[in-house]
Amino acid sequence: MIYHQLFAQIDRTVRVGVIGTGQYATALVTQSRVVDQLDVPVVCDTNPDAAQNAYHHAGLDSDKTIIADTGKQATEAIERGKHVILTDAMQMMDLPLDVIVESTGIASAGAQHGLEAIRHGKHVAMVSKETDVTVGPILKHRADEAGLVYTAVDGDQHGLLMGLVQWTRDLGLEVLCGGKSLDSDRVYDPEANAIVWSKGKIHIPDQRIFAAQTAEGPSAHVAQRRKTLGQRGAIAGYDITELTIAANATGLVPDVETLHTPIVRTVEIPEVLAPKEDGGILSQRGVIDCVSCLRRAHEPGLGGGVFIVVACENDYSRRILTTKGLISNAKGTTALIYRPYHLCGVETPITTLVAGLLNLPTGALHYRPCFDIVARAKEPLKTGDQIGTDHSTNLEYLMRPALPVAPDNPLPFHMASGNTLSREVPAGALITASAICAQDNDPLWMLRKKQDAHFLGESAS
Repeated sequence: MIYHQLFAQIDRTVRVGVIGTGQYATALVTQSRVVDQLDVPVVCDTNPDAAQNAYHHAGLDSDKTIIADTGKQATEAIERGKHVILTDAMQMMDLPLDVIVESTGIASAGAQHGLEAIRHGKHVAMVSKETDVTVGPILKHRADEAGLVYTAVDGDQHGLLMGLVQWTRDLGLEVLCGGKSLDSDRVYDPEANAIVWSKGKIHIPDQRIFAAQTAEGPSAHVAQRRKTLGQRGAIAGYDITELTIAANATGLVPDVETLHTPIVRTVEIPEVLAPKEDGGILSQRGVIDCVSCLRRAHEPGLGGGVFIVVACENDYSRRILTTKGLISNAKGTTALIYRPYHLCGVETPITTLVAGLLNLPTGALHYRPCFDIVARAKEPLKTGDQIGTDHSTNLEYLMRPALPVAPDNPLPFHMASGNTLSREVPAGALITASAICAQDNDPLWMLRKKQDAHFLGESAS
């Protein structure tokens, strides 16, 4: 890989500070121990035991770490070769670090940490998709102005999809559709006449619509498969969150605001997620979407992976695509390129090294707020109800064109999440800014106001 050659030209170690030590960030900390030119001397978590656990998994027990109460203590400990645990992320900002990895998963905290890291001359690798989807473009703009990097990360699906789309476009291929798979595959068991997945099993009334081949083709059965499985295999809010980030980074657009999320075998993707004139279900080209992967028990899955469906203008090149390994549709007009995995923090060292050594993002070069994730009530919501997370099942999540925050406009979902309703929201209604008490002192709300003013101009006033 060319990264190795580029990194080898710069004789320097990249020092990384990690904020938030969930599963994702812990993998980054552990992997950093075996990656040349990468060091994670500081980890921050409001729960110091969680931070210590991350270092423990990396082979660093408590005798090699220290909990620092101040930035000065942390600096002195780093100079002595200790690995530092902090509980206050602000103490990290003045430490001798190159890159801050924000992985709290809390939108407001991520906004504050990202902004302060840039103010203190540090690159930002944003794992917290809740922050990125809401104010990522303005944070990237601030970083660009400062000559710093703000980037999504390799390891998460939206970051990997950005890279896959850019690689494909660099080759001169047209991206008809790009997307991700839901994490859990739907396994078809013809003997039991059932669909099985990680959380249950459902018996199906008509095996034919799940069979591998039918005369009508797979696109004809998309609606029937969805009706049979209902919400089992439907897209979740966190999936739309990630895909909204990828849409803003790549220029791909939703074909429908709820996304199609067809239940398909991997081999059916280039047939189904193709324009209607090619036998697919898409009404336009250049779409972002999601799939729920259907397979038999012995077949490889796509759970957690990313994909693109491509077209090629040149007949000779198109013949290469469809005869040298890519799965194509029946007409031979589309082909599938896919990556059936994402390795979370195990892959993120590449992002931190590219930022710290090359001053470049692995995510988007150009990042504009074209779309937001917003929410619609599935059931009546009462005054005083607290809005949940993008895992909540009483909300329907939509990808809609971005609008400035204003009373009658749908509120970007992660600005509503965790806040209480100031009025009732009937079933079927969108959660608007007027339904939530404005959080004017919240870093997320303040940054979003600046993002609206910068990118949406007078309409943001």
